[in-house]
Amino acid sequence: MAERPLIAVGGENLVDYVNRDGIVTAFPGGSPFNVAMALGRLGANVQYISPISSDRWGDMLARALTESSVILAGGRRPEPTTMARVTVTAGIPSYNFERKGTAERMVTEASLRAALSDAAQAIHTGSLTLTDGADAEAWETFCAACFDRGMVVSLDPNVRLSVISDIEGYRARILRMCRRTHLLKLSDEDLTGLFPDLAQAAAIALLRNVTTAPVVVLTKGKNGVSAWLDDVRIDLPAAKVTGLADTVGAGDTFTATLLAGLAELGALSPTGLETLTPDALTALLRRANIAAAFNCTREGCNPPTRDELEAALHQEA
Repeated sequence: MAERPLIAVGGENLVDYVNRDGIVTAFPGGSPFNVAMALGRLGANVQYISPISSDRWGDMLARALTESSVILAGGRRPEPTTMARVTVTAGIPSYNFERKGTAERMVTEASLRAALSDAAQAIHTGSLTLTDGADAEAWETFCAACFDRGMVVSLDPNVRLSVISDIEGYRARILRMCRRTHLLKLSDEDLTGLFPDLAQAAAIALLRNVTTAPVVVLTKGKNGVSAWLDDVRIDLPAAKVTGLADTVGAGDTFTATLLAGLAELGALSPTGLETLTPDALTALLRRANIAAAFNCTREGCNPPTRDELEAALHQEA
């Protein structure tokens, strides 16, 4: 059996401190963190290259990754863990982030290069990691270098304008990064955040004209998903959610399932993506849809294992 390709993931790790109708619970989270956890549960070979705090919340985060078979490559830091105060209303979360001076932001281009395994074939990042500061600049430079050396670069901007002070500078960074990306996944809300003055069709057309990504995926919640493989468009309905708990981590589970599927197909390389067919991508998107729907049946980001996903796919067939 061929060795599984190594996927590197980096970006914010945090604790979702969730208030749901007055009941408070704490979950490990952060969009890239969730992607790494979901990849590990699906049986992918994955390393997480961002640092994690050595405080008690960091212990919880590190344990969640190692229990999901993720390699911790970013080390531990004495700075505190980032906190996300989450209020869930009708299953939909709203966030307030406390990130100043936290451990996951203590990165430089050099530290990221040092954490990255030479065997890694892909790098995924996005979300709060790219909002502002020296760490966002380091991530942009690092990802550009990964692209130039022939690694697959996967980007999910996960736009959160409410926490960004320099919105135009942020938008410019995301668009620069789109020019050195192979897999671009974003939600319809992200698209609106990037192009607030454009209708969806015009915004996605502009984005596809900007990006180098041969695969662009737009998730639209209950309206399903649209994807473009070069000039071929694919549309799928949303997968049915039986017993909605919340939508936390659904998009991250989707992204991880798509990355894991590309790895299993042997398509997780720039040349491999060139051979990807619309039928193959459609099957991967369907799988990712069902994984995301499964995650929505459990509180917090709690992605399915490979066996759980296979059972859900069998039930849907």
